[in-house]
Amino acid sequence: MKSQVQKFVGYLLAGDQDSAWEVVLEEIQQGKNSLDIYENLITTAMRVTGDMWEENIISVADEHVATTTCDYVLTRYRFYKKIQGHASDTAPRALLLCLEQEQHFIGLKMVALLFEEHGWNTRFLGANLPLEYAEKMAIEWKPHMVGLSVSIPYHIERLAEYTKTLDKLEPRPTVMVGGRLVSQIDFRSYCSEHTRLIPDLYQLNNWLISYHKGVEVNVDA
Repeated sequence: MKSQVQKFVGYLLAGDQDSAWEVVLEEIQQGKNSLDIYENLITTAMRVTGDMWEENIISVADEHVATTTCDYVLTRYRFYKKIQGHASDTAPRALLLCLEQEQHFIGLKMVALLFEEHGWNTRFLGANLPLEYAEKMAIEWKPHMVGLSVSIPYHIERLAEYTKTLDKLEPRPTVMVGGRLVSQIDFRSYCSEHTRLIPDLYQLNNWLISYHKGVEVNVDA
């Protein structure tokens, strides 16, 4: 019998949105919560497809089909959970974006959903956002947290410019960096002393719980 991840990967690559959603529903019916689904099903499945592309088992077109299908599943899950996308004006604000030329946004979308589940007002700016536009949005909206996603090694050099610029904002937001590389590479030389490194969604969830309790926690890898 195929594992749930294997089934999910197959449906993603086939572009079968409804069958992929059925796998998520099965997980829900088995008592899995959002963290379980995000980390153990969706994140694992997307890493499998990424590995398949790197090994030339699938084409870049196949990977794009998997990504767009997964994006649909996450959007449908958001409505299924009835997550409120716009919290009250007094709720903390999270601004989420991928570095310039960084196209992998699925992980960051799950981060946005997790923030929403914790009652945050989020703005998900998606993939490939140049620094000048990220800075402009942050100045206008004044987020409490800015989340940056990087998953390709040759994009890391650009990270230092983002964190340095965002650290100069007043009021200064908490800057978080996430992506599959965080648990594999030492990012410290590309970040400021204030930057938080988030290796996975479980660590982020712990930070969110502590934030609402007014407790500062260290979640760095």
